Amino acid sequence: MDPRAVGQQYLSPVMARYFERSWSHGEGHRLFDLDGRSYLDFATGIATTILGHRHPRVTAAIHDQVDRMVHLMNGMGYIEPVSRLAELLVETLPGPLDSVFFGNSGAEAIEGALKLARRATGRPGIIAFEGGFHGRTYGALSATSSNPNYRKGHGPLLPDVHIVPYPQAYRAFDGDEASATAAALAALERLLAEEVARDTVAAMLIEPELGEGGYVPAPVEFLQGLRAICDRHGILLIADEVQTGYGRTGRMWGFEHAGVVPDIVCIAKGIANGLPLGAFVASRSLQERWGAGAHGSTFGGNPVACAAGIAVLETIRDEDLVANAAARGEQLWAGLHAIAADEPRIGDVRGRGLMLGVEFVVDPATREPDGAAADRVIAACAAAGLLILTCGPAPATVRWLPPLDVTADEIDEGLEIFRTMLARV
Repeated sequence: MDPRAVGQQYLSPVMARYFERSWSHGEGHRLFDLDGRSYLDFATGIATTILGHRHPRVTAAIHDQVDRMVHLMNGMGYIEPVSRLAELLVETLPGPLDSVFFGNSGAEAIEGALKLARRATGRPGIIAFEGGFHGRTYGALSATSSNPNYRKGHGPLLPDVHIVPYPQAYRAFDGDEASATAAALAALERLLAEEVARDTVAAMLIEPELGEGGYVPAPVEFLQGLRAICDRHGILLIADEVQTGYGRTGRMWGFEHAGVVPDIVCIAKGIANGLPLGAFVASRSLQERWGAGAHGSTFGGNPVACAAGIAVLETIRDEDLVANAAARGEQLWAGLHAIAADEPRIGDVRGRGLMLGVEFVVDPATREPDGAAADRVIAACAAAGLLILTCGPAPATVRWLPPLDVTADEIDEGLEIFRTMLARV
């Protein structure tokens, strides 16, 4: 069977695809197509296969759990891998984040967090930030503004969701992070003073680093400012760690860079190395304000996915992979900056850890994003055996998402392919 031909006939065309290749299998940090060609996978299913493909520890955990039980709805009682994963997850988080709800995806985690915030506070308002991506279900989509196509024709969306500026230092402030932070916080304060009553806002929802919006880290002072504003007005702070969590930014959680503690943390993507699983974590006292039966899931917290999740967390801990992500991120950062120094089409290199973005521009002076150049680059890199993706406006930012256990040699390999292909396109 030709998966491409059959898929083009029977799969919905609504799914946008980066590539038209047909994939055979994955092994370690490489994907293989049906022709047997090998590709260094620095896309990782968009930050999902964070330990690569067929990781032996994860695969063994999956097989062991499948042999015992494939599924039991968690409302039926308690299952060892589900409870154990919740315990391990809480151990990675600061207090008072100690109560976990499992769903199936990042969008579900966001939906649950928004529902919890509204019901627990008795307030309807949600504040989100320009360029954010939180998912495609209706609540999550209502807080998403990274791409107008995601929202077009799907309204009316959730009411009382307010989108405010995000500190875009490169795009609007000539790289001045302090000025971008001050302007964004001032805009938020104006909203709360002039348009939206403070006591009607349930929560603020933010990615510690914009994902689909272009890999723009939130400045430390901005996250600290949000925490202070939320504290003053009884507003919950929700950290969307779906892409930034699990060591991706060189810390276990993206919010740790700012030294703040959110009220709710949303998790997915790398949590089970590719199996469908998501979660949100809050304090027991906040979760108790929800009330039993106010939320639920048939498939959320599937025991096979949770068994994989246990293996992922144990591997990250035992192999010190957060530290590896930080070290290899510094290596990748240095390599990309060295390439950018000789490449006028690259306007900016930014990000944290192993979540780095390279923005292509038409002209460095105008900083107009050049999506066509970014598309040519990722196509050329794929042809040469390196998988990287795009995001952001146009989309003109090439995003780098190596697995957490990537080696120094693999980083060098990826950089060399990128450098070589840039010279050819």
